Order: sequence, then structure tokens, then C-alpha cells
Amino acid sequence: MTIPIEIDIWQGDLAELEVDGIIIPANESLFMTAPTASAVKRAAGDEVELAAVSRGPVTPGEVIVTGGGRLAAPYLIHAVAVGHDLKPDHDRLTRALNAALDATAHLGLRRLAMAPLGTERGVFPPAEAASLILGALADRAAAGGALPESLVVAVGVAEAAAFRAAVDALVPAPPAGEGR
Repeated sequence: MTIPIEIDIWQGDLAELEVDGIIIPANESLFMTAPTASAVKRAAGDEVELAAVSRGPVTPGEVIVTGGGRLAAPYLIHAVAVGHDLKPDHDRLTRALNAALDATAHLGLRRLAMAPLGTERGVFPPAEAASLILGALADRAAAGGALPESLVVAVGVAEAAAFRAAVDALVPAPPAGEGR
């Protein structure tokens, strides 16, 4: 199974990326306190968190879109893939990702970056989150759903190998004797 978009795995700060939108993990209250969201807030400005919180709380599986504040990316998509109960729920993660992609399609965003949804506070192991996220992208593509042209998944050291392996699993192996 392949996904008709370019997917890059990148180790670094999401806030530095020059993309159309950034998908970040959020909690139900939308306060940007988790490590990834907090780092983005420091770069974007407090007004981004205030804008999100003013529209919450939301239930797991939903998203809120705000401006990007001082970021190069004009939009932030706050995706609630994990609830306050910290239970690994595949359906919530998939709904949150699809809601984020629906929002980006509605806005016409083509180049996205995202932090791995579901890995915040260790709810999903990186390999499981990678498999779920890429599986949801593949399912969406198979159903004719809108996908961005490119997606950069910003990961930490611990998540990099899991996401690279999941992406490699989507690329068909070349015939014997040919390089990849």
C-alpha cells in the first residue's frame, strides 16, 4: 500500500518549518502545556494558545484551527488524539487525524508538518502511532479523501526509527537486483 504524497521524517523543531500549516497534539482543554505544543507556543506567541482555549474545550477526535502567530506557518491545527483519560484509543487518533486533514483541505493547505499524534505522555508507543497515522493516511487516499502534497513528520530521536520504518513499509520493494 502506498500513499500518494511525499512524506519526510525530520528531527527538529516544528516551529522552524516553513509550511502552510502545522498539526500539533492538543489536550481537551487546548492549553498548550505538552512539550511539543509548549515549544510551538514559545515561538508562535501566547495569543495562539488564547485563541485555541477560547474555542474549547473539545472532545477527543476533534480539532481547532488557529492562526500561526509569529510562526512562518500561517495555521496551527490543534488535534486532540488523546483524552484526559490517557487511554490509547485507535479510533480517537484516527478521527483527530482525519479532522485535521479535513480542516487543512478546507483551507487549501498543501504543505503540512505535524508532530506524531498519540505519543504525547507515552499513550501510544512510537511504532504503533506511526502505523496508525500512516495507515489512516493510506485509508484516506484509498477512499479518495483529500491529502496534502507533502507532509513532514517532526520527531524526536526515539520516534525517528519507528516513523522511518513505517514509511519504508509503504514503499514497494524494488525487484531483486535493483536499488531503491
